[in-house]
Amino acid sequence: MCLILIAHRPGEKIPLLVVANRDEFYSRPTAAAGPWEECPDLIGGRDLVSGGSWFGARGARWASVTNIREGIRHSHSHRSRGWLVRDYLLGNALPQEFMAAIAGQTSEYAGFNLLLGDGDELWYGNNRGRSARLLEPGVYGLSNHLLDTPWPKVVRAKQALAEALAQPRFDQDQAFAIMAETAVAPDSALPETGIPLEWERALSAAFIVKDNYGTRCTTFFQRSNAGQHLLIERRFKGSPRTWDQGAFTW
Repeated sequence: MCLILIAHRPGEKIPLLVVANRDEFYSRPTAAAGPWEECPDLIGGRDLVSGGSWFGARGARWASVTNIREGIRHSHSHRSRGWLVRDYLLGNALPQEFMAAIAGQTSEYAGFNLLLGDGDELWYGNNRGRSARLLEPGVYGLSNHLLDTPWPKVVRAKQALAEALAQPRFDQDQAFAIMAETAVAPDSALPETGIPLEWERALSAAFIVKDNYGTRCTTFFQRSNAGQHLLIERRFKGSPRTWDQGAFTW
């Protein structure tokens, strides 16, 4: 995942809304979101290289992960960050307990951000900053640095989501439209993360399109006041205007 927006108890209408873009090389084998064979009540996509996931949900539990951009890395000795999502969702530990359990293992992974929810609480942790913490109600944005780092696409997308939620009626198409924005930031606003300028420009868009890399899917996850859950995954083929879609409710 390279851009996640989270509305955690933003008001009475919507107790939880998460919308997230996964950016990846087009050639990396991936399974579409659906029930997992070993745990049919777990709904999520799957990385067929490592076996982990970037976003998934099981009952009221959900988890998502992004990498932390740290220049050009050549080491492949780290454990897959997608295992963090998998292990949390296959287990029953509370978010705080899971964060504590992995605290001594974080050096085994390349840089990551991890979001864990259980229907009551939302926790955020990473292995490049301070200890995991409980998040207060609000709207948050996460890309490939720390939570709410003011990268242009994070700032724009958070503001757009907050404005959409403030309207009398909110629907899922508004969220998908925010995540389909392809405008790039001006060079003066780009972060310096140790990658070539051409890549910094391309990655500054909410929806990324390059020759061999880009936004592969957008996940929409919502919980209603009645405890109903909706997960929609739109899968793209190089353009935000062409997709197929899977939807799940429980």
